[in-house]
Amino acid sequence: MRHHRSSFILLLSLILLSIAAVTQDRVAVAVDSLPPVKKIDQVAISPDGSQVAYIVEGGLSVVAVTGGTPLRIAPDQKDAVRDVTWSADSRHIAWLADSPGDVPASQLWAASPDGSSLAPLAALRGYAQTPRYSPDGAKLAVLYTEDMPRVAGPLEPMTPLAGVVGTKIYEQRVAVVDLGTNKMTQVTPADTYVYEYDWMPDSKGWVAIAAHGSGDNNWWIARLYTIDAASGAMREVYRPQWQIAEPHVSPDGKSVAFIEGLMSDDGLTGGDIHVVAITGGVARNLTPGVQASPSSLAWTGPDRISVVANVNGNSGYASLTVAGYPEGSSWKGWTGEELIGASTDAWVPAAAFSRDGSVTAVVRQSANRPPEVWAGPMGKWKQITNVNEDVRASWGESRNVQWMNGDTRLQGWLMLPKDYDPAKKYPLVVSVHGGPSWACMSKWPTGNMGDTTAASLLGWFVLCPNPRGSYGQGEAFTQGNVKDFGGGDYRDILAGVDAMIKQFPVDTKRIGIRGHSYGGYMTMWAETKTLRFAAAVAGAGLSDWQSYYGLNDIDEWMIPFFGASVYDDPTVYQKSDPIRFVKKVKTPTLILVGDRDGEVPMTQSIEWYHALETMRVPTQMVVYPNEGHVFHKPADARDYTLRMLQWFDQWFAKGTD
Repeated sequence: MRHHRSSFILLLSLILLSIAAVTQDRVAVAVDSLPPVKKIDQVAISPDGSQVAYIVEGGLSVVAVTGGTPLRIAPDQKDAVRDVTWSADSRHIAWLADSPGDVPASQLWAASPDGSSLAPLAALRGYAQTPRYSPDGAKLAVLYTEDMPRVAGPLEPMTPLAGVVGTKIYEQRVAVVDLGTNKMTQVTPADTYVYEYDWMPDSKGWVAIAAHGSGDNNWWIARLYTIDAASGAMREVYRPQWQIAEPHVSPDGKSVAFIEGLMSDDGLTGGDIHVVAITGGVARNLTPGVQASPSSLAWTGPDRISVVANVNGNSGYASLTVAGYPEGSSWKGWTGEELIGASTDAWVPAAAFSRDGSVTAVVRQSANRPPEVWAGPMGKWKQITNVNEDVRASWGESRNVQWMNGDTRLQGWLMLPKDYDPAKKYPLVVSVHGGPSWACMSKWPTGNMGDTTAASLLGWFVLCPNPRGSYGQGEAFTQGNVKDFGGGDYRDILAGVDAMIKQFPVDTKRIGIRGHSYGGYMTMWAETKTLRFAAAVAGAGLSDWQSYYGLNDIDEWMIPFFGASVYDDPTVYQKSDPIRFVKKVKTPTLILVGDRDGEVPMTQSIEWYHALETMRVPTQMVVYPNEGHVFHKPADARDYTLRMLQWFDQWFAKGTD
């Protein structure tokens, strides 16, 4: 009897292992079958509007705006190229080339756009970014963090603590290279971190967004300054209520335009367009009430500003006068011909403008169209590159979907299963974006960690919702989850799930939820509120606000969202705290995190894992060594995606029993 029982257990174990192997194989086949694509990292148009420089997979090329054969600049250069910029007379380009190695180092190069006159300008020991020619062409400025042991920014792997904490702060400063002598001088004060800057038209200084102290933590409280290039003296121009980005000086040097709004991360820009006098004073909001989220801007005339924005999940553009509102119309949002195209046509987060704004260059892409460079008048571009001409989408259609939660209109993107048949039932994965001040858009997949495109090949729907707190419907909408994390935003997401169930053949027994960062938090929170999800995957999730506040490297970000620190107002945090309600969790949960994540430390994932394991909730935790909030190692990013999809596949299979 014991022998037969042991044989049965062995046979059952072999069957389960065989099923697991098949699941892993089918997921791996789907992930590895996604077509490779060449990523276009940057596009920059010459000020005279005649040529476009762009970077593809670390290589720099130049092509005429009318198209033609691109010229590869410095084809023998082995170092990865980034951050290309043009001189004001369009006769020179400059860029940074990163040296290989674990410690950041780069070379600043310059050349003529025909590839001649190639020359190194400066060796930078540490992290550098954003080179910019002075308007008079005599100097080249760059943001430089000397001797920085890692790439700057809170998303990067943090340097482990050792010794006396807080004694060494690396500040990003404006450094200037004299193009006559190639001598480099660091100009701004050593105790101030400069995030973004723009030259004054007279080449005698800059406007900049800067803050004292830690660069990773203090972007949320940065202010607008003017800087004297000769002395480095800084004068405060504007202290914002929220966060600011994209500072640009007017052609006459009298005003500064910028974007101000509630932003959860440096580089994820959205808000309203503001203008303030260079001498300081009250800033004017040029776009009050606009139902869109501007993400980039440029002066394209003495009193004209061109804007690119997220508009209800699409890309939109407009031209404003300094008096406000789009030229030739009342402000009712971007509609009709002002949109770049149809709902699934293209995502364009920013544009490069010629000096007069008559010609622009962009990287256009969508979930079903790989990225290419386009150029021409804004909204009337023509494709001028073919770097991905042989790439075709192998997955299902992506649709811009709408739904309501009470009186609140919501939007998101739904990817359909490959070979979709409305007569069949399909699982659904809800993929919550990070931020929360960010948005899901129609974007070609690039194989980043957590990419859900292969889910379509596995026969699943994928819903990426834009709940309140997201970009795309204006600043009031973005501020809709202030002091209400896990409240209205959670209900918006659940309303989206219900709407998809009504509109599409969703198998309600096989619905999963996943996300990273804010999406990881929302996954943990959803588990405490409902049992409707068959499986969950929490990447770098935030499980305990009180412990998080004391352990993360960027606690300044929470003040705008919660109104006070966790020490001053613990109640507002507690009502949104997953760990307080963890006893309600029954959903099988996979937890993924980098061990050097400073934005949402690994300890938050450990706390959640420990709680679920104690309560015997099916769970697994995977820690990726030497990774930060965003993974840079391709093998780790692939493994993250594989494990995520395998987890859903495993638990969806149980839903068919």
